[in-house]
Amino acid sequence: MRFPLMLVVGLLLLAPRLPAVSPPAPFVHPGLLHSAADLSRLKKMVAQSAEPWRSGFEPLRRHPQSQAGWRLAGPVAEVDRYKPSCHQFDFDGNAAYQNALMWCLTGDEAHAKKAVQIMNAWSDTLSQFAGRDKILGASLGGFKYVNAAELIRYTYPGWPPAEVRRFEQMLRRAVYPAIQDFATFANGNWDTGCIKTMLAMGVFCDDRALFNRALDYFRSGSGNGRLTHYVINEAGQCQESGRDQQHAQLGLGHLAEACEIAWNQGVDLYSFADNRLLRGFEYTAQYNLGHPVPFTPITDTTGKYKAKVISAERRGELRPIYEMVWNHYSGRRGLPAPFTRQAAEKIRPEAAAQGADHPGFGTLLFSRRP
Repeated sequence: MRFPLMLVVGLLLLAPRLPAVSPPAPFVHPGLLHSAADLSRLKKMVAQSAEPWRSGFEPLRRHPQSQAGWRLAGPVAEVDRYKPSCHQFDFDGNAAYQNALMWCLTGDEAHAKKAVQIMNAWSDTLSQFAGRDKILGASLGGFKYVNAAELIRYTYPGWPPAEVRRFEQMLRRAVYPAIQDFATFANGNWDTGCIKTMLAMGVFCDDRALFNRALDYFRSGSGNGRLTHYVINEAGQCQESGRDQQHAQLGLGHLAEACEIAWNQGVDLYSFADNRLLRGFEYTAQYNLGHPVPFTPITDTTGKYKAKVISAERRGELRPIYEMVWNHYSGRRGLPAPFTRQAAEKIRPEAAAQGADHPGFGTLLFSRRP
């Protein structure tokens, strides 16, 4: 049966129109812990010997793994966290990241070449992570490599595209399989390490699905590393506050690093759940500065980890994680963060972190004008 042409056209004009679906915005590069604007500001402040950047630059400049003459510890084909291979992976990852920073801040090409040498050596060799703690081995050191690669790829023309692709293949071949399922069976700092490294990989690999998967887990994942499972209440108590203070700070630092990456991509995780991350930092800083805090007995999401009281183990040993968070909430947002500020001031200038746990050097990297 045939319909007159004008009738068909009329019916089409009357049909409801579906809203246009906009494609997701492209990722911003460089856009992990440091944006192009960040790097420009830091380079200017260092060149002017302005404080606190000048004092913050010295620990980075002097650190052995910031030297263009760094002698590679690896590479190896398999990394196991309980074998020397993990130290090799972490040390070289720190050196790649710190040399990439030195290149961006000083313009000395020797640092860029060293970072490229390290990344190429490992991308040519590394095939897998093994052992009981392979998730931590891949997420902690892996995070340093991705950040180094993001900086070099978008600031240094001497890293050929073929070598960049080979590095991306290494991430997908070796790092992602270890972290892809997160760690719903473990304390939260395992999950949080996966979140930050998966977010970083999503940006570097221009993989929106990977990026969104990490965002979703941060907000609504089933394990202890989801923000509202890690910072368990409005008081700011953490899932690992009853374990020890080093692990509680480790997980918080990971979550902050994830928030900074998301922020540089236009996603505000810092304010999620009524600034829950800030509550966790304030609670933990307050306790580790010697003040009392409330504590609610807790059983974690796995049912394995129970705590009746807050742990005093390693109380007062502040990790270099506070500058980033204080400068965001107080510097960018104008929100009070008194205990976080005091913790930052107590260890200023921030130096390197333990192993590959955090970026470190926060006084240099994250300070902003009031």
